[in-house]
Amino acid sequence: MADMKSLLVEIGTEELPPKALPELARAFFDGVCAGLEKRGVEFDRTGAAPLYSPRRLAVLLPAVALQQPTQKSDSLGPYKNIGLDAQGQPTQALVGFAAKNGVEISQLQTVTDGKGERFVARTEKPGAATADLLPEIINEAVKALPIPKPMRWGNRDIAFVRPAHWLLVLLGENVVDAEVLGLRSDRMSRGHRFHHGKPVWISVPEDYVDAMRQAYVLVDPVERLARVREEIESAAARADGVARVAQALLQEVSCLVEWPRAILCSFEPQFLRVPHEALISTMESNQKFFPVLNREHRLTEHFVGIANIESSDPSEVRKGYERVIRPRFADAQFFFDEDLKQGIESMREGLASVTYQQKLGSYADKTDRVATLASAIAHQVGVDAEMARRAAQLSKADLQSRMVGEFPELQGIMGRYYATAIGETGDVADAIDHAYLPRFGGDAIAPSRLSQVLAVAERLDTLAGGFAAGLKPSGNKDPFALRRNALGLARTLVEGQIDCALRPLLTLANAGVGQADPAATEELAGFIIERLRSYYGDQGLGNAQFDAVSTLGDAVESLADFDQRLKAIAEFAKLPEAPALAAANKRIRNILRKNEGVVPDSINAALLVEPAEKALDAALAEAINDTTPLLAARDYLGVLRRLAQLREPVDAFFDGVMVMADDAAVRGNRLALLRRLADRFAAVAAVEQLSNA
Repeated sequence: MADMKSLLVEIGTEELPPKALPELARAFFDGVCAGLEKRGVEFDRTGAAPLYSPRRLAVLLPAVALQQPTQKSDSLGPYKNIGLDAQGQPTQALVGFAAKNGVEISQLQTVTDGKGERFVARTEKPGAATADLLPEIINEAVKALPIPKPMRWGNRDIAFVRPAHWLLVLLGENVVDAEVLGLRSDRMSRGHRFHHGKPVWISVPEDYVDAMRQAYVLVDPVERLARVREEIESAAARADGVARVAQALLQEVSCLVEWPRAILCSFEPQFLRVPHEALISTMESNQKFFPVLNREHRLTEHFVGIANIESSDPSEVRKGYERVIRPRFADAQFFFDEDLKQGIESMREGLASVTYQQKLGSYADKTDRVATLASAIAHQVGVDAEMARRAAQLSKADLQSRMVGEFPELQGIMGRYYATAIGETGDVADAIDHAYLPRFGGDAIAPSRLSQVLAVAERLDTLAGGFAAGLKPSGNKDPFALRRNALGLARTLVEGQIDCALRPLLTLANAGVGQADPAATEELAGFIIERLRSYYGDQGLGNAQFDAVSTLGDAVESLADFDQRLKAIAEFAKLPEAPALAAANKRIRNILRKNEGVVPDSINAALLVEPAEKALDAALAEAINDTTPLLAARDYLGVLRRLAQLREPVDAFFDGVMVMADDAAVRGNRLALLRRLADRFAAVAAVEQLSNA
């Protein structure tokens, strides 16, 4: 094994953008590793991961070879008939080739390709020292970083995500001479901006993490995040509470600090009469604070801020945090009080003056369309239609509220508060909020049937309107978030097992936006169903299984039915009989396709001649008799398990019967038998999609 030593690269900067920091660090780490691999430099990355803090990107590899391996190269020369004359002597072409490659003619070797035998010059040269390669590797990694808006500083032409101030490159105990971003390398890092004002000497890369910790910098992001969480939980416990710790916020805060210290703070309890979601939103989104909940998971007057300093007087830091939160809470309280004075009915009336989309009218027009859809769906699923209509009419009213104007993420949530304030039933008020579920990937669907009805109606109108207005998604462009709405609609129908026929609902939604073309309904249905492909893929169901059901088109009425069929076909695919029956169905479909229009409507028992076709006819008749009630009950797995018992008679039929018999009547009768078999499978799914044959 080559001689190896540890490698450390650190680029020190001004504070890096916290949300982009993990991606930048990973890209830098991967770029350095890729540069070593590209040059054939052996290295061990066992246990290695990106190291970073707000003021640095670092790569620490435990073992890197000090030199490239020997570099071998082949240079192809002339073919033998060109390189040698009639007497077998070297031609000028061969002499020139050998000279060009710095070898004697006697050292040339030959290889054979499709055109014949040709000369080849094989050369070797010692590999370069890794220290000589590292400057280029590091610069390549820096240039490849995902930086959308590079920054320039001073009078330099160099651009980077933030101004860079120091560069550390060590290979073992030695400094690697390198220039990156206009900085010359050395072995000096820098510690915490306030706690450690002098340079940090790094003797060898192995000392880096500990040396930085002594300088009040936690460069290991895993250690730093754990410290932040520990600090938050400890501070909340001092208030006899539990912190609400959103993972995304925890990650962001850990990228804002190098030496985290928690500060337990509080605000005036009077603010707790403001909807807690608004207080939590401003604490988390605007100030990066962590709310403290009580044992009943209700918001308390305490919160936790994470300082990037170990203050000698924490009370002063606390005062600062409390000072910045108070005006935000006062604004929220004012907005809430003013909204209550206005009332949700007044807000709803104001929607008539707010444009939803130029071609689709105002938000009042939209809520009217959604109310019609919600009422129709409610009738089908046994929900009070008037409650559904009422929830729909109020569903967008809070867009006119001051609170949602300040905190857009509270749309729906505030509608619930304002509906409750005027005495609306809890179900209606909750539906206004829950209809927005799922709000993001992995979020739950609306919990109640009424809120599911509103969620479906809202998305149906959004999708129909978006397509009618020419706002179909294209590439990365999806201005109305139609893909997300389609998946939310599909998930609600599937997970809620709402057994409504999809296409009639789409036809009704299209009619509401002035779209009467049946082709538009079919296009929209395909768009919605296709969103489920990745949804089921995440559950381990493959494309072939998905296609086995989606291929049936409008034969599958509801997405709840689609879900049941797909899960049945997934279980069927695990049966030992499945591959053979899938292949047989594929063969049958190909035969029927070639004989389309000449297959009789029924089977004539008198024309069944061969024992194998008689056996298949009898077995199929029994299977159809057994599966008919199962189909009526939508026991699709039961149907497929029963049909799986046909494998032996199907195999025997294809082994012993000539389908395309010379006698036209016999041939047609056999085709009719095969169609009957294929149709019974197709009553569940196109199982031929499972075949690779």
